[in-house]
Amino acid sequence: MDVAIIKYNSGNVLSVLYALERLGINAKLTDDVEEIQKADKVIFPGQGEASSAMRYLRERKLDQLIKELKQPFFGICLGQQLLCEYSEENDTECLGIFPVKVKKFPLMDKVPHVGWNSLQDTKGELLNGVNAHDYVYYVHSYFAEIHPEFTVAKTHYIADFSALLHKDNFYAMQAHPEKSSHSGQKILTNFLNL
Repeated sequence: MDVAIIKYNSGNVLSVLYALERLGINAKLTDDVEEIQKADKVIFPGQGEASSAMRYLRERKLDQLIKELKQPFFGICLGQQLLCEYSEENDTECLGIFPVKVKKFPLMDKVPHVGWNSLQDTKGELLNGVNAHDYVYYVHSYFAEIHPEFTVAKTHYIADFSALLHKDNFYAMQAHPEKSSHSGQKILTNFLNL
C-alpha cells in the first residue's frame, strides 16, 4: 500500500510514521504533488500554528491539491483544523472541506487540553471496533465545532467539540491516534483498510 504523509512544516510527523511502521506500512513523507496524487491513502498530521501551516500549503499549491484528492484522506490534530473553513488562530482562512469553524477554548480551565478523554456518540467505519467511551490522547488549544451532519464522534472538554469529522473521502480527528494506544491503533488500521 502506498501511503503519503503530507509534509507542510508542522510537528508530530515522526510519531505518525512510527505508528504506521508498527502496522507494517512504510509511508512516504512528501510535499511532492505527483507522489501525493498517486498514493492509495493520504495522511495529513500536524502540530503547530494554523496561519503558517496554511501559508506553506498555499506556497506549494498543496491547498488546491488537497481539495481535489479522491483517495481516503485523514487529517490529524492541526490537520483536522486546517480541513475546516476557518480558525480563530491568527484569523486564518483554512481549506474549507468541512463547513466548520475552529475556535479557541475559553480560559475557564486548563488550556491547552492535554491528556486522555473519551469518544462519545461514535459512528462510521473509522470507528469500527472502537467502543463508545474509549479514550484517545489530546494536545490542543483550539477545537472544531460540532456539525450536525459531519461530526461522527465528539469529546467534551469545557465544551463539546468534534472529535472526528467525516465527509466523502475526508476523515479528520482532533486527537492523536498514533499516541492513543489500542484505540488509536484500531482507528489507523480502519483508515488503512478503507
